[in-house]
Amino acid sequence: MAKILVCDELAEAGLQILSQAGQVVVRTGMDEAQLQAEAADADALVLRSGSHITAPVIENASCLRIIARAGVGVDNIDVAAATRCGVLVVNSPLGNTLAAAEHTIALMLAAARRIPQAAEALRQGCWSRSSFMGHQLFGKTLGLIGLGKVGFEVAKRAAAFGMKVTAWDPYIAPERARTAGVELTDSLDTLVSKADYLSLHCTLNADTRDLVSHRLLGMMKSDAVLINCARGGLVDEDALAEALSDGTIAGAALDVFADEPTTNAALLGLPNLIATPHLGASTEEAQIEVALDAARQVVEVLAGRMPRWPVNAPLLSPEAQATVQPYRPLAAALGTLARSLIESLPHRIELAAGTDLSAEHLAYLRGELVAAMLRDIVDSPVNFINASTVATERGIELAQAKTEQTGGYSRLLQVTVDTGAGRTLIAGALLNGSEPRVVHLDGYRLELLPRQTAVLIWNAESGKPGFVGMLGTLLGDAGINITGIQVAPETVTGVGLLAVTVAADIPEALREQLQGLSGVRRVEIVRLDDSMTDSNGVI
Repeated sequence: MAKILVCDELAEAGLQILSQAGQVVVRTGMDEAQLQAEAADADALVLRSGSHITAPVIENASCLRIIARAGVGVDNIDVAAATRCGVLVVNSPLGNTLAAAEHTIALMLAAARRIPQAAEALRQGCWSRSSFMGHQLFGKTLGLIGLGKVGFEVAKRAAAFGMKVTAWDPYIAPERARTAGVELTDSLDTLVSKADYLSLHCTLNADTRDLVSHRLLGMMKSDAVLINCARGGLVDEDALAEALSDGTIAGAALDVFADEPTTNAALLGLPNLIATPHLGASTEEAQIEVALDAARQVVEVLAGRMPRWPVNAPLLSPEAQATVQPYRPLAAALGTLARSLIESLPHRIELAAGTDLSAEHLAYLRGELVAAMLRDIVDSPVNFINASTVATERGIELAQAKTEQTGGYSRLLQVTVDTGAGRTLIAGALLNGSEPRVVHLDGYRLELLPRQTAVLIWNAESGKPGFVGMLGTLLGDAGINITGIQVAPETVTGVGLLAVTVAADIPEALREQLQGLSGVRRVEIVRLDDSMTDSNGVI
């Protein structure tokens, strides 16, 4: 039974779904050493923002298949280490979108009307209306750095207040921005200099860390307000404290901090700062939604299916997933076959398909193919998540292409492998919509069902009577049942190909007996069942 380790508090509804997939162990408040020990035999980790999944934790967890973040940000997960180890990372980007957007609007309103300061003064017995003169949002300019899911929802709500909304996001199409009434700008400096309220909605990475710096703060209007409900590391907090103290900007409202819980007294003590303790996703509705989303993805992955929101694997729409799904076992089987036919590490691997698959589809399937090919060849775990990384590290060129030479098959995958010493070409197709078959193997035509164990025999005396009978006798004497047999209709340089599927492993002694039969040039034993599950159980 799979072990699912829940590292932070999770809504009960999420725990109930997780229990369908394995044994759920809830351990919160662990330090790194405790987490590393507890995760060592875990198949799945589920967390919110409180736990940090480091490279040592991942590298020590030999059974780990998936890390699920019940929330958006994954900066508390070493995604690079997870990818290197073939561990899938997923998040829940939609569950707390509305909660974070509403909290952003709440902080903007609180800053505009100085609500926390007025409430505290009244609590202290001071009734002073004139001390807390505020501003209307109507007619003001809201500048958004990032127009992702949360930024988009903030924009719609700000427009309802009559604000002019502009955004800087080099990855958003103008058409998408226009649906929310947002004007896109290609200049971050221009956005910052014109905004009355500047709100952050971008991811935290090496390029965006300390994005709001002395320079950027110095470009803001003196009566402008900075709002951050995204990630704490986006703001240089020392620079912000200085800007608030000397009047460079009028105020700031922060829900996130570089280090949490924050101990930045110099910043928290400023009267023109409004601060909340990372409450953006803290609504009952949001916590249930992200818990359900994360839990469902864990269940999907542990059952061998694709998750909805992968972070370190190609993100496919539900429609694309439906298109790709029947090809996945075929791609893995072709990779397993190719691995058995080559005698050295490949220099180049190309996956080609007909017109029914897009470049996005091929990129995903290429991961399945390469993972199956490199398994047992390289000395580290490999699956479709880290296959490209493992291949690149070993100098293997990966390519994908379209082919019009489909041999009459409408749904074809074709694999070409170059080793430097030669080239191998294998093709497979989906028959009747979803039934995988290997249909071409280095010049031989087949319709091999990629299941069980395949015995491939190259025979220079393929036309000689009695060969199949001798083969059947050898297998029968070993107690091995034949479940399928095919003879390729052609010969290549005088050698024919016989493909036999059996429902058992072939011992090495029996393989040697087969190799010793008259006319046999080569025998390969291919366990095609192994292609159906990768080294971490993910397919």
